[in-house]
Amino acid sequence: MDKRERERPRVVLGVSGGIAAYKACELLRRLTESGHDVRVVPTASALHFVGEATWSALSGHPATTEVWESVHEVPHVRIGQAADLVVVAPATADMLAKAAHGLADDLLTNTLLTARCPVVFAPAMHTEMWENPATQENVATLRRRGAIVVEPAVGRLTGVDTGKGRFPDPVEIFALCRRVLARGAQGAAVTDLTGRHVVVSAGGTREPLDPVRYLGNRSSGKQGYALAATAAARGARVTLVAGNAELPDPVGVDVVPVGTARQMREAVLKAAADADAVVMAAAVADFRPAVYTTVKIKKVDSREPEPITLVRNPDILAELSADRVRPGQVVVGFAAETDDVLANGRAKLARKGCDLLVVNEVGEHKTFGSAENEAVILAADGTETPVPYGPKEALADTVWDLVAPRLAENRR
Repeated sequence: MDKRERERPRVVLGVSGGIAAYKACELLRRLTESGHDVRVVPTASALHFVGEATWSALSGHPATTEVWESVHEVPHVRIGQAADLVVVAPATADMLAKAAHGLADDLLTNTLLTARCPVVFAPAMHTEMWENPATQENVATLRRRGAIVVEPAVGRLTGVDTGKGRFPDPVEIFALCRRVLARGAQGAAVTDLTGRHVVVSAGGTREPLDPVRYLGNRSSGKQGYALAATAAARGARVTLVAGNAELPDPVGVDVVPVGTARQMREAVLKAAADADAVVMAAAVADFRPAVYTTVKIKKVDSREPEPITLVRNPDILAELSADRVRPGQVVVGFAAETDDVLANGRAKLARKGCDLLVVNEVGEHKTFGSAENEAVILAADGTETPVPYGPKEALADTVWDLVAPRLAENRR
């Protein structure tokens, strides 16, 4: 093996025996084409769905289920020891049970026991199997031990059934794997949010004037979605309350769609009841029309429109900060400012009473809709953390870098 091959991130792709095994081929392709050295370890059941030749051809490595092949290389130990990441996709209910109980009856389960790197499980099964208390207990056990078990998607299952249990989008699993590997390469704590439930709000609310028009804002939801995705990659259970965001659901995240500020308040407060941290990244409308017209407001020639009277919307961030339903809960707010950015941000931090406030400058062609962001994170203890211009995922990780130690301190 030359130096270049040794420097390639080494990924073990475990494939268990579910119909979604064929979708793992797309994940494998993306991993190999982006420069990862991937070894596929299927179960015997997985080979009923996708043959060994396919896995070997796509990965460039032999794919076997047996611990008795190439015994001199001790594969049941060496594969896990050498990996930078193990991802099991799909992970069946049977595989989750075996992993949770430390069983080792084939090459994949042996690999899981010897791995000292981050482990990601992407479950896929029928809704009844996912919701069964035994499966939920196995998932909870794996998460307590530091594994990342992403939430399955909701959609069409085998046959005519529909529900939660669908294999997550391989593109999103690939993105999560990239994030996990990147944090590991930086020497950062990969799963420092394991066992935590975090709530993130994203997007912009819309306050209807009539059945056609609304008052809204320019928020795309990208920063909130980045916060949700990075939290999931760090092991958290994530609830994303999304206001009018036209973005794909981050893998492993429970998404609650809302429209108005009042709907967002209801959803956030409900989710926050058992949350360790709440991050209010959404652009929530401060005001709404006092009257909603059930028919379209007509334009009348030569007559000026009637003035629109506005009333205040609830202040969700202030309410969360003042009435924390869970001891030690960390609350993070966002302040989008157009002038006197830091001065306005410090005043807002004092007024809202949150633990951290992410302050950034916004404008018609700045921040909103962009893939990049720049901010200063103000803390209630007076510290300030500047985040230079860069991907919104980088800002999201910095937010969690500040939240995680506060959660650890609160747990003591």
